[in-house]
Amino acid sequence: IIRFKMTFLPKWLMFLKGKEVVIANAIIAILTIGGQQLFSFFTFSCPCHVGQNLFYGLAFLGVPALILLVVGYALNNQTWRLVTGKSSPLWEETMPNRLLQCKLICFVLCSITGRALVAPVTWLAVTLINGSYYVCAVSEYVPVHYYGVNLNVTASDCRRILAAFPCSQLVPLELTRARDEVILLLRYQSQVAGWLLIAVVVITVFLSYCLASCFSPLSFLHFRYWSSYVHNEQELFDEATEQHSRLYAMQHVRKFFGFVPGSENVKEIRIPSLREWQAISGLAFLKQVDDEHYDYSLLHDWALKESANGKFLKTDEDP
Repeated sequence: IIRFKMTFLPKWLMFLKGKEVVIANAIIAILTIGGQQLFSFFTFSCPCHVGQNLFYGLAFLGVPALILLVVGYALNNQTWRLVTGKSSPLWEETMPNRLLQCKLICFVLCSITGRALVAPVTWLAVTLINGSYYVCAVSEYVPVHYYGVNLNVTASDCRRILAAFPCSQLVPLELTRARDEVILLLRYQSQVAGWLLIAVVVITVFLSYCLASCFSPLSFLHFRYWSSYVHNEQELFDEATEQHSRLYAMQHVRKFFGFVPGSENVKEIRIPSLREWQAISGLAFLKQVDDEHYDYSLLHDWALKESANGKFLKTDEDP
């Protein structure tokens, strides 16, 4: 059994490798479904009032989807890579053709939008299949004469009665059957719209992958290799960034305090002056010092400009 697990697990790991995007999208969809159910249970309560049902239902249907869309854009690193800074000289050298640049930007935007749409589309599909928001939003616009109900009231009173249909306790007894049929109709419409949305999204995603594969200059195995390379390069770059920035910051901290954090047998420490404490305190923006370099912080700026002279204290002395 142990040998079987040892051979079975690596196969699953190899299968999942390179599918991080699919797994992340599935997790986002599951979390969105769970959040929608909790959100509906604790917060949604149809006002059952003319003129308010539509805005209330559409707000609960669309506003969370819009927020999820914005969050999806904000959490994607490609978004900030696209909008931050300016194009590099290498960009101009490798792609002097403006049309090619526009195509690349459109491709990146489509990729970002596809990732960002996972949560809002899931929210819309689940809420439509649930039907409560749709029933609340459009109940006052249902023509009840189709159900053999003859309401001898004005049009405004008819809309007021229809607006109360989502709230069973507000409906007169003689309209209970009509109310149930209206609710069933609206739930049917909402659920059909939800499943149609899911079908359209699935077909669109499938066709998009097919078209991307057809126009890709890489073969199937070459594309898998390229995907693996990009993934590994990003992981190694993140590790190197963490280590490099830590070592670089350590030089400036050592210059200010006279020792490296974590060092053993520290012989002496540096006592910063009041002026130096003031120099590294406060707020600061990223500052360009020349054509190629920046100051990342006030401590960085101080370490590049000031000498390490000052008062030093032996660690074996009584301060």
